[in-house]
Amino acid sequence: MAKKSTIQTEKVNIHIVEWLKNYAERAKVNGFVIGISGGVDSAVTSTLCAQTGLQVLCVEMPIHQAESQVSRGREHIDQLKKRFSNVSSVETDLTATFEAFKASVPKTDDEAKINLSLANTRARIRMTSLYYLAGIHGLLVAGTGNKVEDFGVGFYTKYGDGGVDLSPIADLMKSDVYALGEFLAIPQSILTAAPTDGLFGDNRTDEDQLGASYDELEWAMLAAESGKTADDFDGREKTVFEIYKRLNTSNKHKMDAIPVCLIPKTLK
Repeated sequence: MAKKSTIQTEKVNIHIVEWLKNYAERAKVNGFVIGISGGVDSAVTSTLCAQTGLQVLCVEMPIHQAESQVSRGREHIDQLKKRFSNVSSVETDLTATFEAFKASVPKTDDEAKINLSLANTRARIRMTSLYYLAGIHGLLVAGTGNKVEDFGVGFYTKYGDGGVDLSPIADLMKSDVYALGEFLAIPQSILTAAPTDGLFGDNRTDEDQLGASYDELEWAMLAAESGKTADDFDGREKTVFEIYKRLNTSNKHKMDAIPVCLIPKTLK
């Protein structure tokens, strides 16, 4: 099921950088702010933004974060600042903010629901912080979601990491992001690390949560788009396809426009 990227990395790089630059100039902003997680998506996105020559603010926002994630993020930021004079960084430790939130909300006996809600809360606190910094510096919040996450399985937090001003890599599959990351020479420690959202404060990976690898999910997404159904497969392929369809269906509310109740003219 592994999918090898076929994108023309150099041309895609130029295309996205020009798109970013043109969008920012039309919006009359100074540049971009990006949350740096220590993962490939934020590393590639921030490097693309840096190439515009506009102001780029990289933000670390640890909340009980694993040291490996923190160190990868810092390695990338240090590298990026050496390569691009328009890049700056700031760390805002949100652990105390997160703990204050936990202490102020009601509790339930359902630990699983509490843990999931708190994981999404981490992402939403970070989104709020990014928009605070964007407002101060006149920047746009650059999203870091890729195509399979944003439009395939909806693997992001609504109004958390999904709350952005623009999405530079959302038309790229995860394999494409890795190919672009290789071309952009982001740190090998990031390229070889297992993808994780880091929202639970433990070592679980994205694959642990999703039940399938990104290569598998890309395969399933393309299969679904070609009109295939679960009946067309067996074994592991059938399992992965069913995982994809379940996630795609359950997370449609993230991917579709917010429903609006339209009032008939006869009632106005």
